[in-house]
Amino acid sequence: MKLRQMTAAYLFRNDYVLMIKKSGSRFHQEEFWSGLGGHVEPDELNDPLTACRREIYEESGIQASEMEDLKLRYILLRLKEDEIRQQYVYFGTTRKEKLVESEEGQLQWIKQSEIQELHMSAINKFMLEHYMNHNNQSGVLVGTLTVNEQSMPRIEWSELKDPVVF
Repeated sequence: MKLRQMTAAYLFRNDYVLMIKKSGSRFHQEEFWSGLGGHVEPDELNDPLTACRREIYEESGIQASEMEDLKLRYILLRLKEDEIRQQYVYFGTTRKEKLVESEEGQLQWIKQSEIQELHMSAINKFMLEHYMNHNNQSGVLVGTLTVNEQSMPRIEWSELKDPVVF
């Protein structure tokens, strides 16, 4: 079994979220939406925030100094064939409106109320729904994608905490 580590970022500007529409990949045949992000490089394995900032800059031209409150909010886990996919998801804000063209896909500011209408992976849809309903939560949540009795995808949430042991 292999492990694939990735990052994603959802940047907010007023009532809008920066999203990227990708026309397909080796994992998805059709168009889909996601936050900015990608794979963690070998030299970033112990620092997903650095990987996230790099991906944001590569895909949008937004520099670390142009973001505020970029914080890890979710770690998402799912099994895809013989691979465990672990994604570190950050949320933050930016005032930057103009973006560079991205070879990764089409960047667009999407109204928060319209996000759930976009075609995206089940795990990202569950995570964004949770965030929109609990965005005042301060801890990091781990979401594990699984299936219910009818083989429909669902997610289980746990808060990541360091137990105090005496």
